[in-house]
Amino acid sequence: MGEARLEARRLVRGFADGEGVSGVDIEVRAGEIHALVGLNGAGKTTLMRMLLGMLRPTDGVVRVDGRPPGSPDSWRRVGHMVGGPFAYPEMTTRTNLVVAARLRLVPEPEITGVVDEIMAELDLGPVADKRARMLSQGNLQRVGLAVALVHDPLAAVLDEPTNALDPAGVLLLRASLRRRADAGAGIFVSSHHLDEVARVADRITVMNRGRVVGTLDPRETELERRFFATVHADDLSRSR
Repeated sequence: MGEARLEARRLVRGFADGEGVSGVDIEVRAGEIHALVGLNGAGKTTLMRMLLGMLRPTDGVVRVDGRPPGSPDSWRRVGHMVGGPFAYPEMTTRTNLVVAARLRLVPEPEITGVVDEIMAELDLGPVADKRARMLSQGNLQRVGLAVALVHDPLAAVLDEPTNALDPAGVLLLRASLRRRADAGAGIFVSSHHLDEVARVADRITVMNRGRVVGTLDPRETELERRFFATVHADDLSRSR
């Protein structure tokens, strides 16, 4: 694996209800798909938002390809879909992607080509001229993923990327992420589908109640049993 595309050290973020992130170290390296798994409320989305600069940590350091998150330079290097797919509802699929490419500072002469490429990659041609508000949930999810990836980012942060996708969409996404990782991108995905994670991830990190509590090997058998055993062991250790 290459250099770190995403890096967090000693990240802390608390909330009034007590949920948050506590002392998390995480790294996503060039050339890998790194999956984050955990039960609801484990802190996965909070961590992803901090990696993107959407939330400020109470303590700790975040770097996107060696730079602080949220700066114009780092923003061009990362793609994201966190909290569900985003698209302007009154714009067509194609227009949404053109706008996304411009916001990510893709040079104007290249925009038509990169939009055509990502639409072909995720099979969005049949809905190219449909407004986002008219799309099915599965096609809207594909548009959200295309928005995240249209500028060919060096790092991608994708929260539950297979939500609402049909089997064909899952296969397209899997191939897209693998191709990008093989070309040197660092891909960070959260998921509660352990079987799907095992098919695409190079590394799996387990979070529970705001902390990293273990890792899983995607190639091992009985992955679900190992996941729940890891979470249960952490819960027991906290209750003592």
